[in-house]
Amino acid sequence: MSRLGYCVNLGRVEYLAALDLQHRVVAARQAGRVPDVLLLVEHDPVITLGRRGDPANILAPAEVLAQLGIAVHRVERGGDVTYHGPGQLVGYPIVSLSEHGLGAADFMHRLEDVLMAALGDLGLEAGRRPGIIGVWLGQDKVAALGVRIERGVTYHGFALNVSTNLEHFRLIVPCGIRDGGVTSIERALGRPVEWAEVARAVRRHFAQGFGMELRELTPAELEGGLA
Repeated sequence: MSRLGYCVNLGRVEYLAALDLQHRVVAARQAGRVPDVLLLVEHDPVITLGRRGDPANILAPAEVLAQLGIAVHRVERGGDVTYHGPGQLVGYPIVSLSEHGLGAADFMHRLEDVLMAALGDLGLEAGRRPGIIGVWLGQDKVAALGVRIERGVTYHGFALNVSTNLEHFRLIVPCGIRDGGVTSIERALGRPVEWAEVARAVRRHFAQGFGMELRELTPAELEGGLA
């Protein structure tokens, strides 16, 4: 029998507001007040550094980033430096690993499987690179992953480039990897792709991959469950 989970489409949300919500959902999940939750979101332009990320991998000076309206935040997730912006599908799975019998590495690979299956629905054959977490189309990364686990519950997650402004990745060394490029679903397919279409595919394969029945909640309904 599939376990119940929630999926919440937050729409376009400022990064720190989404981070605050993640912290509150994590606390509720740890306390058993909510089931596993998948938050789907699109962010305003922002660069984030993982807890061990190297600031040298941000190539643009602070004044250039300010002119472009790109914020910078250091956060507690794993991984190095990444970019979020409009046209990117960001997913924050808040999952109790013990309930799925998963370790940290298993969880990351399960997320990769979910994203590769969703890309397959769109006609793209994605893969991995040995020793590097992420999802790739050839030598170009299409999805970055980085998580944090606290008391057995995951947060942060993945960023899948749908129609992202790829020029902004020139401002950083994405994930600290210098021997590969960055691409998007639209670039790979050579046609426009709707963010909502990709979100549906990811939601479907996330539910299948983690053996869940995902119930759609509005942001307000989720907030009501956290009160």
